[in-house]
Amino acid sequence: MRSRSISPKEAHDLMAGKTGYVYVDVRSVAEFAAGHPASAVNVPLLDHDASGRMAPNPDFLSVVRAHFTPEAKLLLGCLSGQRSAKAAEILEQAGFRNVTNVRCGFGGERDFMGRVVEPGWAELGLPVERESRMGASYEALRSKVRA
Repeated sequence: MRSRSISPKEAHDLMAGKTGYVYVDVRSVAEFAAGHPASAVNVPLLDHDASGRMAPNPDFLSVVRAHFTPEAKLLLGCLSGQRSAKAAEILEQAGFRNVTNVRCGFGGERDFMGRVVEPGWAELGLPVERESRMGASYEALRSKVRA
C-alpha cells in the first residue's frame, strides 16, 4: 500500500473542513519551534542526538501509536516532503490505514539549485504558528508515552 500525496493547500482544506484530519509535522523539534502549520503536532522522524547530529528518532512509532489509532486521518508533513514520505511508509507498514503525505511540506520542493519549484505551506501563506499549543509539542506527546 502506498500513501497518497497532496499539496499543502489541499491539506489545509482538509483540516479546515472539520473532517478529523490531524497534521503531524515530522520535522525536528527545532524546526517545528521555528514555525509550523497551525494546529500541527510534532513527532520528529529524525532529531538531533546528543552530539547535535540528525539521527533517527527511536520513539517515532511508539509516540504516534500512543496518540493515534490505525484509523486516524493523518497528514504528514516535513520541510520538503521527503521525510514525511518516509514517515508515511513506516506508519503504513505498522498498520495505519489513512496516511497522507503533504508533498512540498512547510518549505517547498526545490530543484538541484535550491530554487523552489512548488511552494510549501509557509510560502503559500497558509496559517503558521510559532508557539506550540498545549499538548502539541513533541516533549508533551513523548512524556505521555514514558509516564
